Amino acid sequence: MRRNRPDPERRRADLDGLAARAVNFDAADAPVTASDRRWHVDHGRALVGSEPPGDPVPDGDWERACAVVRGYQFTDHHRLRGVFRPADPLLGRDMLLEGRFGPLRFHLGVRVTDVVDTTRDGKRIWGWTYETLDGHLERGRLTYEVVKDLADGEVEFVIRAFSRPARIPNPFYRLGFGLFGRAVQLEFYHRAGQRVRDLLAGARSGHPLPEPVPGPDGVTVAPAGSPRAATDLVAHLVRHPGA
Repeated sequence: MRRNRPDPERRRADLDGLAARAVNFDAADAPVTASDRRWHVDHGRALVGSEPPGDPVPDGDWERACAVVRGYQFTDHHRLRGVFRPADPLLGRDMLLEGRFGPLRFHLGVRVTDVVDTTRDGKRIWGWTYETLDGHLERGRLTYEVVKDLADGEVEFVIRAFSRPARIPNPFYRLGFGLFGRAVQLEFYHRAGQRVRDLLAGARSGHPLPEPVPGPDGVTVAPAGSPRAATDLVAHLVRHPGA
């Protein structure tokens, strides 16, 4: 009998099924200020590298950080993995996030709804935004940006987000998310910045950056090279637990 564990077939099926799912919040209800108590509003930044002032250096820290962010290689594989087709255009791309908490694996859908590639206020900025889809544990929007200050050359990884819990019908998952969800979310933000910083430091020492490696079906799981965990043997898959 086939057990309810995440495997390539289920990941692919759930990824393909995201096309039929809509964004699960009304953009008109988005917070206007950081003090909006209806939402968690977050803005974090991490210094991840530096290069000479002026336009980004070819194969320098800014371009390398963009590659890491574009390929979703900055997540902590213990907590979150991303499933997507890297050949798909970034704007409009559906991504299946696999949240990992103990033996539980949560399949959650998001969609890339904006890509920014601009110079503004003396900063070179590239990044992208996703919004949560029906079935996600949360409702909200998250933006990742790589920002170079053209005056001093500092390169930052910036996260801007707003979120709140979705309606979660299962009382066990609702209780667990209420107890641990926010702490895990803040931990994710912190570790993402560390991960980008560490990958760029490794690249400066000659180590190759990880990049998406699609399988025969064109689907990749990021970050690349994520190892199997001991709990994978007893993992229980929960597909789209929100409502």
